[in-house]
Amino acid sequence: MSVSTAAVDQSVCAPLPVLGRDVTVPLVTGGEVTYAALDYAASAPALQRVWDDVAAYAPYYGSVHRGAGYLSQLSTDLFENARATVAEFLDCRDDDQVVFTRSTTDSLNLLAATLPADCQVFVFETEHHASLLPWQDARVSYLDAPRTPREAVAALERALAGRRDPHGPALVCVTGASNVTGELWPVRELAAAAHAHGARIVLDAAQLAPHHPVSVRDLDVDWVAFSGHKLYAPFGSGVLAGRSDWLRAAEPYLAGGGASRKVARRADGGVDVEWHESAARHEAGSPNVIGAYSIASACKALAEEGFDRIVARERRLIRTVREGLAEVPGVRVLSLFGDDAPRVGVISFVVEGWNSSHFAAALSAEYGIGVRDGLFCAHPLLRTLLGSDPQTQGECGAPEAAPGEKSLNAIRVSFGAGTPDEHVERFVRAVKELVRDGAQWRYRTEGGRCVPAV
Repeated sequence: MSVSTAAVDQSVCAPLPVLGRDVTVPLVTGGEVTYAALDYAASAPALQRVWDDVAAYAPYYGSVHRGAGYLSQLSTDLFENARATVAEFLDCRDDDQVVFTRSTTDSLNLLAATLPADCQVFVFETEHHASLLPWQDARVSYLDAPRTPREAVAALERALAGRRDPHGPALVCVTGASNVTGELWPVRELAAAAHAHGARIVLDAAQLAPHHPVSVRDLDVDWVAFSGHKLYAPFGSGVLAGRSDWLRAAEPYLAGGGASRKVARRADGGVDVEWHESAARHEAGSPNVIGAYSIASACKALAEEGFDRIVARERRLIRTVREGLAEVPGVRVLSLFGDDAPRVGVISFVVEGWNSSHFAAALSAEYGIGVRDGLFCAHPLLRTLLGSDPQTQGECGAPEAAPGEKSLNAIRVSFGAGTPDEHVERFVRAVKELVRDGAQWRYRTEGGRCVPAV
């Protein structure tokens, strides 16, 4: 698909301008329209400021921690200053470590590799696969989906009280905001429950950090993980920040240069290795300096804009979407904790009589609106929310659905600080028109995706 850019700046109502805000895309019905990127929960567009900062640094790019030249020294300072910026953004404790990774998934797999022997892990089935799956080599207890925040805390307390070794190491993994419903989880209360039973807790803040302030101290979590590409810095970097003892005690996540302080041959032909005890222990190889710098740039932009303003505006957009969907017959918004639960700008729903893949394809092809459909890498949660009642199957199947599950998928709309009001308003209008009038085009399944028929 070819794209072009329009001269009109669509960021007027968005506090933080993003790349792609003026990109236009063709419609199957004719003409072009400014693209409405409403899939922030998958990857948020890069902030213009982040892009500008990276572009300004690019000519000075150099290797870090190894070079005596000016550019290497400059890059090293920039990389380590980025670490300090992230620590400040997260309100880390003085002795916490900030490790740069590739993503939230990478961060949680790194932490999983540092678990002490016989550590028991507790995780709700409602987690994104990034925080649900890394613990396969540990003793894992999967907790059923709670229906209220209070129920979540009570379920965790029961599980921790009944663990086989009450004095052994234990870890709780929980999301801060659901990537399916957008609902905020009671992180502070869950952390208190974990610590009362001698367990530690890691917060998956991938969906929380772009929308709300995250304070390691205030929430009293032991670690926090998030991805740059959710935080308006899509350059393949992530963060694991928190307590250093398990990180220092574990073997390096990757063995190689940068993780080692000293390597010497032994008389028997082998090698002795002295590993770093700092964050470098788990950052072997040449680090993604631009990725780290882009995360730091995004952290600064969000902090300077102020989360009070960001949260207040997002609540208004959430209200616009939820009230608009409530007016459409046959639309069911998915929720664990109920309509009054606080949430971020992530909303999933199903439409009676429509396969979700078909509906999402029509939003894109006929209205220039990009949303997501499917199970959102949270299969157990979606199965709980959708229940056993089948949707009426449309002519297009859901991507990668198991046999008999073609209708088991939903539509997700998500937005943030770079979303213009017009994009949200267009989305609400489009949903109403599609439900009332049907699609204007015919669609077919190609490669597991629903696409306009040519």
